[in-house]
Amino acid sequence: MRRNAIESIIGGVVLVIAALFLWVAYNATQLRIAPGYRVTAGFSQLGGLQTGSDVQIGGVKVGVVAERRLDPQSFDALVVMTIDNRIRLPADTIATIGSEGVLGGKFVRLIPGKDGEAIPPDGRIRETRPYRSLEDQVGEIIFLATGRPGVAAEP
Repeated sequence: MRRNAIESIIGGVVLVIAALFLWVAYNATQLRIAPGYRVTAGFSQLGGLQTGSDVQIGGVKVGVVAERRLDPQSFDALVVMTIDNRIRLPADTIATIGSEGVLGGKFVRLIPGKDGEAIPPDGRIRETRPYRSLEDQVGEIIFLATGRPGVAAEP
Protein backbone atom coordinates (compact mmCIF):
# COMPACT_ATOMS: atom_id res chain seq x y z
CA MET A 1 0.00 0.00 0.00
CA ARG A 2 2.88 2.36 0.77
CA ARG A 3 4.32 1.87 -2.74
CA ASN A 4 1.02 2.95 -4.38
CA ALA A 5 0.95 6.14 -2.32
CA ILE A 6 4.51 7.06 -3.29
CA GLU A 7 3.77 6.38 -6.98
CA SER A 8 0.67 8.56 -6.76
CA ILE A 9 2.61 11.42 -5.17
CA ILE A 10 5.37 11.20 -7.79
CA GLY A 11 2.76 11.10 -10.58
CA GLY A 12 1.09 14.21 -9.13
CA VAL A 13 4.42 16.06 -8.95
CA VAL A 14 5.15 15.15 -12.59
CA LEU A 15 1.73 16.47 -13.65
CA VAL A 16 2.25 19.73 -11.76
CA ILE A 17 5.70 20.21 -13.36
CA ALA A 18 4.27 19.46 -16.82
CA ALA A 19 1.46 21.99 -16.30
CA LEU A 20 3.98 24.58 -15.12
CA PHE A 21 6.14 23.92 -18.19
CA LEU A 22 3.15 24.37 -20.53
CA TRP A 23 2.18 27.62 -18.80
CA VAL A 24 5.72 29.03 -19.16
CA ALA A 25 5.94 27.94 -22.82
CA TYR A 26 2.55 29.52 -23.60
CA ASN A 27 3.55 32.83 -22.04
CA ALA A 28 7.01 32.84 -23.64
CA THR A 29 5.69 32.31 -27.19
CA GLN A 30 2.90 34.89 -26.80
CA LEU A 31 0.37 32.69 -28.60
CA ARG A 32 -2.64 34.32 -27.01
CA ILE A 33 -4.78 36.54 -29.20
CA ALA A 34 -3.54 40.10 -28.88
CA PRO A 35 -6.12 42.83 -28.38
CA GLY A 36 -6.26 45.14 -31.34
CA TYR A 37 -7.93 45.92 -34.61
CA ARG A 38 -7.80 43.86 -37.77
CA VAL A 39 -6.40 44.91 -41.14
CA THR A 40 -6.05 42.86 -44.32
CA ALA A 41 -3.37 42.80 -47.01
CA GLY A 42 -3.24 40.80 -50.25
CA PHE A 43 -0.02 39.16 -51.47
CA SER A 44 0.78 37.18 -54.60
CA GLN A 45 3.19 34.98 -52.59
CA LEU A 46 3.44 34.33 -48.86
CA GLY A 47 6.70 32.36 -48.85
CA GLY A 48 5.74 30.25 -45.82
CA LEU A 49 4.23 32.99 -43.65
CA GLN A 50 2.23 31.28 -40.89
CA THR A 51 -0.68 32.22 -38.67
CA GLY A 52 0.78 33.57 -35.42
CA SER A 53 3.78 35.18 -37.15
CA ASP A 54 4.85 38.63 -36.02
CA VAL A 55 3.84 41.90 -37.64
CA GLN A 56 6.68 44.40 -37.21
CA ILE A 57 7.47 48.05 -37.78
CA GLY A 58 11.18 48.81 -37.67
CA GLY A 59 11.89 45.47 -35.98
CA VAL A 60 9.37 46.05 -33.19
CA LYS A 61 6.40 43.70 -32.88
CA VAL A 62 3.12 45.59 -33.30
CA GLY A 63 0.78 42.71 -34.07
CA VAL A 64 0.29 39.13 -35.21
CA VAL A 65 -0.94 37.33 -38.30
CA ALA A 66 -4.42 36.18 -37.31
CA GLU A 67 -5.56 34.45 -40.48
CA ARG A 68 -4.52 33.46 -44.02
CA ARG A 69 -6.99 32.73 -46.80
CA LEU A 70 -7.34 32.85 -50.57
CA ASP A 71 -9.28 35.61 -52.31
CA PRO A 72 -11.55 33.67 -54.73
CA GLN A 73 -11.69 36.55 -57.25
CA SER A 74 -8.08 37.74 -57.49
CA PHE A 75 -6.46 34.51 -56.24
CA ASP A 76 -4.25 36.61 -53.96
CA ALA A 77 -3.32 35.27 -50.55
CA LEU A 78 -5.10 37.46 -48.01
CA VAL A 79 -3.37 38.00 -44.68
CA VAL A 80 -5.51 39.25 -41.81
CA MET A 81 -3.42 40.91 -39.09
CA THR A 82 -4.32 42.04 -35.60
CA ILE A 83 -2.57 45.36 -34.90
CA ASP A 84 -2.03 46.80 -31.42
CA ASN A 85 -4.72 49.39 -30.59
CA ARG A 86 -2.03 51.97 -29.73
CA ILE A 87 -0.69 51.91 -33.31
CA ARG A 88 -2.51 53.87 -36.03
CA LEU A 89 -1.26 52.88 -39.49
CA PRO A 90 -1.24 55.65 -42.12
CA ALA A 91 -3.39 54.92 -45.18
CA ASP A 92 -0.31 54.71 -47.42
CA THR A 93 1.40 51.99 -45.35
CA ILE A 94 3.26 49.32 -47.36
CA ALA A 95 3.26 45.65 -46.27
CA THR A 96 6.07 43.27 -47.20
CA ILE A 97 7.00 39.77 -46.08
CA GLY A 98 10.40 39.48 -44.46
CA SER A 99 12.53 36.61 -43.27
CA GLU A 100 14.43 36.21 -40.01
CA GLY A 101 17.41 34.75 -41.87
CA VAL A 102 18.03 31.81 -44.18
CA LEU A 103 16.42 29.30 -41.82
CA GLY A 104 14.29 31.73 -39.84
CA GLY A 105 10.57 32.21 -39.89
CA LYS A 106 8.68 34.78 -41.91
CA PHE A 107 7.00 37.92 -40.64
CA VAL A 108 5.04 40.87 -42.04
CA ARG A 109 7.05 44.08 -42.21
CA LEU A 110 5.00 47.27 -42.27
CA ILE A 111 6.50 50.45 -43.69
CA PRO A 112 4.34 53.35 -42.51
CA GLY A 113 3.72 56.17 -44.93
CA LYS A 114 3.16 59.87 -44.30
CA ASP A 115 -0.59 60.08 -44.98
CA GLY A 116 -2.54 61.88 -42.27
CA GLU A 117 -5.47 59.51 -42.69
CA ALA A 118 -5.29 56.16 -40.84
CA ILE A 119 -6.37 52.70 -42.01
CA PRO A 120 -9.68 52.02 -40.22
CA PRO A 121 -10.39 48.82 -38.28
CA ASP A 122 -11.22 46.01 -40.74
CA GLY A 123 -9.55 48.13 -43.44
CA ARG A 124 -7.08 47.05 -46.09
CA ILE A 125 -3.45 47.87 -46.78
CA ARG A 126 -3.48 48.86 -50.46
CA GLU A 127 0.20 48.49 -51.36
CA THR A 128 2.01 45.20 -50.77
CA ARG A 129 5.19 43.56 -52.00
CA PRO A 130 5.32 39.77 -52.37
CA TYR A 131 7.86 37.53 -50.70
CA ARG A 132 11.05 37.09 -52.71
CA SER A 133 12.91 33.88 -52.02
CA LEU A 134 16.67 33.68 -51.70
CA GLU A 135 16.78 31.80 -55.01
CA ASP A 136 14.93 34.62 -56.78
CA GLN A 137 17.30 37.22 -55.38
CA VAL A 138 20.45 35.24 -56.29
CA GLY A 139 19.10 34.67 -59.82
CA GLU A 140 18.44 38.38 -60.22
CA ILE A 141 21.98 39.21 -59.09
CA ILE A 142 23.45 36.70 -61.55
CA PHE A 143 21.42 38.10 -64.43
CA LEU A 144 22.37 41.66 -63.50
CA ALA A 145 26.05 40.67 -63.35
CA THR A 146 25.93 39.25 -66.89
CA GLY A 147 24.53 42.51 -68.21
CA ARG A 148 21.68 40.76 -70.02
CA PRO A 149 18.65 40.25 -67.75
CA GLY A 150 16.78 37.03 -68.47
CA VAL A 151 19.67 35.38 -70.33
CA ALA A 152 22.23 33.14 -68.63
CA ALA A 153 25.89 33.90 -69.19
CA GLU A 154 27.41 32.24 -72.26
CA PRO A 155 30.68 30.27 -71.91
